[in-house]
Amino acid sequence: MKIGLFTDTYFPQVSGVATSIQTLKNALEAQGHQVYIFTTTDPKVDKEQVEERIYRFSSIPYFGFKDRRLSFRGMIRAVEIGRKLELDIIHTQTEFSLGLMGKYVARRLKIPIIHTYHTQYEDYTHYVAKGMLLKPGAISHLVKAYVKGMDGVIAPSQGVKETLEGYGIEIPIPVIPTGVAIKTSQAHLDLRQQYGLSEDQPIILSLGRLAFEKNVALTISVFSELLQTLPTAKLVIAGDGPAKKALQGQVEDLELQDSIIFTGMINHDQVGDYYRMANVFVSSSDSETQGLTFIEALAVNRPFVAVDSPYLEQVVTDKAIGTLIEDYDELLAAILYYLQTPDTPAADEIRRAAVKNVDATTFGNRVLAFYQEVINNHHSNDDEDDDQLNDEEIGYIKRVLRNPFRRN
Repeated sequence: MKIGLFTDTYFPQVSGVATSIQTLKNALEAQGHQVYIFTTTDPKVDKEQVEERIYRFSSIPYFGFKDRRLSFRGMIRAVEIGRKLELDIIHTQTEFSLGLMGKYVARRLKIPIIHTYHTQYEDYTHYVAKGMLLKPGAISHLVKAYVKGMDGVIAPSQGVKETLEGYGIEIPIPVIPTGVAIKTSQAHLDLRQQYGLSEDQPIILSLGRLAFEKNVALTISVFSELLQTLPTAKLVIAGDGPAKKALQGQVEDLELQDSIIFTGMINHDQVGDYYRMANVFVSSSDSETQGLTFIEALAVNRPFVAVDSPYLEQVVTDKAIGTLIEDYDELLAAILYYLQTPDTPAADEIRRAAVKNVDATTFGNRVLAFYQEVINNHHSNDDEDDDQLNDEEIGYIKRVLRNPFRRN
């Protein structure tokens, strides 16, 4: 099968979406399928660099989200590439520029197209003119317009599926949790030594993009109280993002500079080593839809503490896996539990069993089965389908989503 993945976000950009796409690409290619990435240019990638099966389209930083990019041209080129490759199916990973390009290509080539809905945008509207131009209530209309005419949309969790159904979306919506590529044989970095931490020192890890909706400030507040019980504990905050300065200011106000480490952006290949360094992974974000970081923690045999969510309720079947919390006191108690309770072989086995359900191979098989289903059920019309966006509508949505300030 020849598959085109269309995404605004891909490596060297670091995000859960980029990781999910690479995991899917590798899993499908391992089974002999051909996967092609259609994505944005990136200043970290030389324009002359040849990347096998990756096609980059001219792009600019998104004005409200500077480390993400949007393409501004290339639809005709994308159609030509797709036709030359003889794509069987298109799978979009974004509702923005490359997503709209993917819809255009699928329509022109008359091939099936599906989408993965990665992001609960109600939690991100503040990035668009501080929420003044794009209100949470408008999200349902935009998402419904985007998936109109598609053959299906993948929901990474039951909660996302329920959200999409609440928007009035009636196409097939299978729940397929994002898989994790588990590396069992690699040289590990001794990060405790690198950061001057002892082997028996209690370490808490917060890892991910430092955005305000990730609510890392709550983890810092809880940690300040936790030090009264475990004064030698350290909090390692791995990642970068727009909230970093505010979080550093909070740490200074609490005089916790000696107890909290900001690592900055970390190499994707080192993510596993950061989980291994810690005793417990903690996320106080209430905007997660996929739980990719939690599965990554389990993959290297570490428990996690997270805000309760429908997706994680399916994952956390034992305290050895993790604890779901709803408020400050529960977060503090859960972190203390994992720092003060010795690990056991039985707990290790429980975590290993939990990971098997969402490994990369299982993920790839589930997505591939859905591809085959929509290909078998797809019926292309030679005439323009009335239920699909026309070119003018696609162009309009593309302009609006790229720059809401732009006048018609």
